[in-house]
Amino acid sequence: MEGPRPRRGSPAAQARVRTVPIAVTPEGFWCCPSPAALHKSLKNPHHHHHAGGGGNKQASQHKIPSAPPSKAPSIQTAPSVTDESPAAADEQRQDQAAAEAPAPAPVGGQQEPQHKISVGFGRPETSDLTVMLYGKEGIAVRMGVHRDVLCRSSTFFAARLAAGDHGPPPPSCVEIHDCDDAEIYVETVGLMYCDEAKHRLLKQSVPRVLRIMKVAEVLGFHGCIKSCLDYLEAVPWVGEEEDSVVSSIRHLQSKDYGVSPLLRRITSDNLNSPGDTLANIMGMVLTSTDDRGRREMKALVLNLLKDSSHCPDGSSDICSDTLYSSCQGCLDRLHRLFTEASEEDYSVNVTRRITLETDNLLWLVEILVTQRICDNFVAMWSSQKELAELHSKLPAASRHSVSCITARLFVGIGRGEILPSKNTRLHLLQVWLQALIDDYSWLQCSCRSFDRKLVEDGIGQTILTLPLEDQRTMLLSWFGRFLKLGDNCPNLQRAFEVWWRRTFVKPYANQAEAGNVFSTDRNSS
Repeated sequence: MEGPRPRRGSPAAQARVRTVPIAVTPEGFWCCPSPAALHKSLKNPHHHHHAGGGGNKQASQHKIPSAPPSKAPSIQTAPSVTDESPAAADEQRQDQAAAEAPAPAPVGGQQEPQHKISVGFGRPETSDLTVMLYGKEGIAVRMGVHRDVLCRSSTFFAARLAAGDHGPPPPSCVEIHDCDDAEIYVETVGLMYCDEAKHRLLKQSVPRVLRIMKVAEVLGFHGCIKSCLDYLEAVPWVGEEEDSVVSSIRHLQSKDYGVSPLLRRITSDNLNSPGDTLANIMGMVLTSTDDRGRREMKALVLNLLKDSSHCPDGSSDICSDTLYSSCQGCLDRLHRLFTEASEEDYSVNVTRRITLETDNLLWLVEILVTQRICDNFVAMWSSQKELAELHSKLPAASRHSVSCITARLFVGIGRGEILPSKNTRLHLLQVWLQALIDDYSWLQCSCRSFDRKLVEDGIGQTILTLPLEDQRTMLLSWFGRFLKLGDNCPNLQRAFEVWWRRTFVKPYANQAEAGNVFSTDRNSS
């Protein structure tokens, strides 16, 4: 799409002038300039080159060929886009002095260099209006357009070009200053020449369509706004695009644009509460029979609930009742399985079902911890005395997974993730610590996620939160078991050392301080 090439050595050949290509649509008609080409022109404003010596500046401008007839009813010929050099711009202003608007006044006595772009729509020879866009970085875009097309499509141009009965005639040039997005302004004006603007948006990205819709709102181009909304309703929103779309369209709800179909993607008029939906999801996960599917969905739901725990929307209040109801169901099933497994002729399938229910409870505990509502579960678990008694009657191979729940609660208390009351912590140790010690060797060998140091630190920290007399009872009991079992018993030496200092070192230090004070009083008397 280039004009005749200048002969080598001519002044026109010495000046490099770039012609911006024009886009051709699949329908076969010439339309708005290519966004990539126009964007490239806007981003590279300093491309002017001066000719040879003598101080004379010469430049040539490529001749823009006329476009073939259009297959689209509303567009007859191709628009043209060229980058203008200063000399070529002067020539064009001389030819079209009446239509060309003056450039903005210089600041500080220095003329800021402008990057000038000329865009034509429809048949250039029938253009009866000039629109000048003044953007950032000295960008000036001159658009040769048609008054009837713009007034028919845009309320902004209709108001600017309206002529009163006895007032002055409508202007032949409309200026738009402080234009933040000149590229999108040009494309939006080009869409006024299309019968179906929606077809021109098919290959655009969501962010670009939002930019077009923003400019269309400024220009009062209601048909384009409707086309943008139709496009946004049909395409997927990826990543942060959803927030951008919602923030861009919410203010349009009060207007007759049909925003409701878009908002239905993120809102619902269904009266089902979030708690009912969550209960349904929990039920499907807890009753799943496929190991891999259950494992992956547990990880998915746990991660989603972790994210929602940071939102101050009361989501933890919504799921608290659902979670504790699921926990109670798992505990009831686990109790029945323990009762069945305590009989002599229980099947191997019972062991697998015990492991499954234990895994479900561990998953629920993790959710409760992330939602910061696990304190009540510690009380529930501490009250399972009958379950702890049945635990001692089962083989370690069938029961040891249950001790993972106790271990996780100790870790949570030691980390400060769970804050049960003093009595609840004491009951937890009294009811379940012995069962954990009995299963300790199996936990180390059979549970890949078992972290011995983490569990031992959690048990020790839990004991050290009790009154000193309760610490003494628990740690002396552990001391005797460790002497018999060795590595098959949790190593609580660090907690024992802390208790020792609290019991033996500090009281003597206090007595020494009291003795020093008494002797000082005697000497002073």
